Amino acid sequence: MGVIRLTGTLTCAPAEAETVRAALPEHIRLSRAEPGCLAFDVTETARCEFTVAERFVDRAAFDAHQARTRASDWWRVTSHMPRSFEVVEE
Repeated sequence: MGVIRLTGTLTCAPAEAETVRAALPEHIRLSRAEPGCLAFDVTETARCEFTVAERFVDRAAFDAHQARTRASDWWRVTSHMPRSFEVVEE
């Protein structure tokens, strides 16, 4: 079982960009504090586009992150937004 890496983008409507920006610091803080998180970055790289890069020690840590995220304020704010993610095992 290897390291799990997620990369990709989240895109929001212009009217929602400030909401995403406001929710990001707590989402990043909570994600980085999770057991098994090796790296977690979300960066606004273009207008209304956020590049996501995550690394977790294994599938179990990644799955726990996904479960926690689905129950978070971040998910409440962004669940409807288009995502284009690739998940690979290194």
